[in-house]
Amino acid sequence: MTETDRAAGAGTGTDWAAWQESWDRQQEWYMPDREERLRVMLDMVEALVGPEPRVLDLACGTGSITDRLLKRFPKATSTGVDLDPALLAIARGYFDGDERVVFVTADLKDPEWTRALPYGSYDAVLTATALHWLRTDALTTLYGQLGDLVRAGGVFMNADRMKDEGTPRIDAAERAHRHAHMDRAKAGGALDWAEWWALAAKDPVLAEPTARRFEIYGEHADGETPSAEWHARTLRETGGFGEARTVWRSPSDALVLAVR
Repeated sequence: MTETDRAAGAGTGTDWAAWQESWDRQQEWYMPDREERLRVMLDMVEALVGPEPRVLDLACGTGSITDRLLKRFPKATSTGVDLDPALLAIARGYFDGDERVVFVTADLKDPEWTRALPYGSYDAVLTATALHWLRTDALTTLYGQLGDLVRAGGVFMNADRMKDEGTPRIDAAERAHRHAHMDRAKAGGALDWAEWWALAAKDPVLAEPTARRFEIYGEHADGETPSAEWHARTLRETGGFGEARTVWRSPSDALVLAVR
């Protein structure tokens, strides 16, 4: 069965687990090392705040981080926040009945977005492959807000595309190699971003929230991908984090960890 078959079948009877799975597979087409970065993220959660954290899953999407968090740490709790109505529909359906999880609809560009959260502080704020939708001025403001959300000794982690503008030949070689891998996976039936959303738009339950999602975001991100060094520096200077540095790195992406 191809990824197209799986995603198309996901809408039958609203199989939220199938939609969650198809989202993960679509993301892995772009990031074959996605699971590795999430494993390191949870390793650092355990190392710094323990196995029973209160977590804010920032720009949570379908809840991929929350899913892995709760499977590894059953006594953890998670607040997922996002603005995307389609991805939140999948998240709410997938975690329906799990009292450890709550989801909040909020726009991270809204200065008052933190008022929608059920708690005033968190042991860990985690995000992956999401904040590149923001431009650096909005991201700087967000990092300043996170300084008030993470408790003393708590952590923030961001895993995302983080460019190094000083290595154009390395970047070009990495990009060519990665795209060749993606082409091979595509030939094997992998779904890309546009194809996944096209299937969601045809689903009886997801069609309406998918339409609203594109009204909110449009077709493409308007954000930026500054370097890991920029993220670490901005977290220290704006968010008031005592320490911040890269704890995982691939040729194109990085995981930056900041400790309050």
